[in-house]
Amino acid sequence: MSPCGDIRTAIPGPRSQALRAEEAAYLAPGTQGVSQLAGLAFDHGTGALLTDVDGNTFVDFVAGICVASLGHGHPALGAALGEQAAKFAAGSFTSAPRVELLQRIGALASDITPGSKLKRTQLYSGGAEAVESALRLARSYTKKYEVVAFWGGFHGKTGGVLGLMGSDFKHGLGPLPTGQHLAPYADCYRCPLQMSYPKCGLACVDFLRQLIRFNTTGSLAAIIVEPIQGTNGNVVPPADWLPAVKSVAHEFGALLVLDEMITGFGRTGKMFGASHYGVEADIMTFGKGVASGYPLTGVISTDEIVRAEPWSKPSFSSSSYGGGALGAAAGNAVTRAIVEEKLDENAAAVGAAMLAELELIKERYPFVGDVRGKGLMVAIDLVKDKKTKEPLDKRTCEWIFQECLERGLLTMAYAPRIRINPPLNITRAQALAGVAVIDEVFGKLVQRGWT
Repeated sequence: MSPCGDIRTAIPGPRSQALRAEEAAYLAPGTQGVSQLAGLAFDHGTGALLTDVDGNTFVDFVAGICVASLGHGHPALGAALGEQAAKFAAGSFTSAPRVELLQRIGALASDITPGSKLKRTQLYSGGAEAVESALRLARSYTKKYEVVAFWGGFHGKTGGVLGLMGSDFKHGLGPLPTGQHLAPYADCYRCPLQMSYPKCGLACVDFLRQLIRFNTTGSLAAIIVEPIQGTNGNVVPPADWLPAVKSVAHEFGALLVLDEMITGFGRTGKMFGASHYGVEADIMTFGKGVASGYPLTGVISTDEIVRAEPWSKPSFSSSSYGGGALGAAAGNAVTRAIVEEKLDENAAAVGAAMLAELELIKERYPFVGDVRGKGLMVAIDLVKDKKTKEPLDKRTCEWIFQECLERGLLTMAYAPRIRINPPLNITRAQALAGVAVIDEVFGKLVQRGWT
């Protein structure tokens, strides 16, 4: 088998088509676009490789959208779930795996900055659930209620955070909660203020400050932000932006909530995205890769903040599934493997190798406007024109996605901002083979006439 998979049938194959047709009679619409476009039914996987029911194997550049940190079929996760399920699975009672998991999370969070006070963790089962809890905590501590998030941001789809979504995804889903505001993120390739870094002098931070002064009622509880925006296209802000945002939060007596759902636990080449910027959150959320497919998320903060009432009262910050023995066992096994296998270091090294190749690709093709990333959180911006930066049309992007799929590469190339988020244990050979497929497909696009 080549590093970039093994294709034996048409894509999708007959067994995938039959199984999906059987499911379609019962499955409600609205599932993830990548699964609908691919049309595949998967059977098993090993590391960064996924094999469908027809025997076709793909290199996975998606990882369940940053969820499968250990890839597929990792023995540590399977063993931990099986062992714990055979004992007891549910309930909020203390278990040995949960004790070990909480100790490890606290130790890793303490390394974000010297003297970090992040220590106390509460566990949940979904990302939006954890974010809503983080905001309840901020409101309990500050006794204020308003929240500022950012354009392009994503913090979940539940009603309590829908107004913090910085995209048109929320159109048609109103009314939205009051007291939620949005400011421009430091997306320097597509600067929302039409300026250029560093000449701008972080004008978006000045915008944030003025927005708080004139758009809020003066009762700001929190600023919530992703250290690196994931859903918006793996957008990496400049090094001085996140520290400036924290300064603004504290200037207005608010807490800084860092949403590390995607960036946490090795994804960016460090254990947490905030580590790249030397910023300690007042409250931090995490999830996705922490349990590599088992639904587990969490909120971590300081001794002082978590004592705030009513958040700290019995059952006020609990969750039926959060912190149960089965989820704790999964998270414990996964985080132990990330640390012991040094997957953050692998993400840094392999991601750097991918970026180096993508920089060369950027120079070869007139429709590649930008490449960027930290660790295995990489992005390619496809454009119609490098000067205007007008995004490449969706139809062409979907063609790129299908061409990659037929060559054994599963990637999020169906949109003009391609996100590349493989498992943290992907090998250098697999990663570069995937990049070579992208290069080949881009070359074919030129041949067929891309304009």
